[in-house]
Amino acid sequence: MAVCTHLDEIRITQLPEAVDGCEDCLRTGGKWLHLRICLECRHVGCCDDSPGRHATAHFHSSGHPIMRSLEPGETWSWCFVDEVAMNIPAVKGETRIPSSPLGW
Repeated sequence: MAVCTHLDEIRITQLPEAVDGCEDCLRTGGKWLHLRICLECRHVGCCDDSPGRHATAHFHSSGHPIMRSLEPGETWSWCFVDEVAMNIPAVKGETRIPSSPLGW
């Protein structure tokens, strides 16, 4: 069974109350489908089903290994390095997010 070896890099344990959307899409005029937050620096990016794939791009540019879904009702996180999904009970809160501009 795969395990994440990067839990010590988590700096964000309280999710923000609300976000405006994918930071990169908002800056470039792009559209996102689902939102993810970096648990090291709080960067909000879009999922790999979004045209920009900004959460993955953030991992590649920053090396920050763990992101968490911000979608309502989802509590899973993903470690890009170890390629493992997990729930991290230490991360608390729920974030209000805008509707997807792609309308899915």
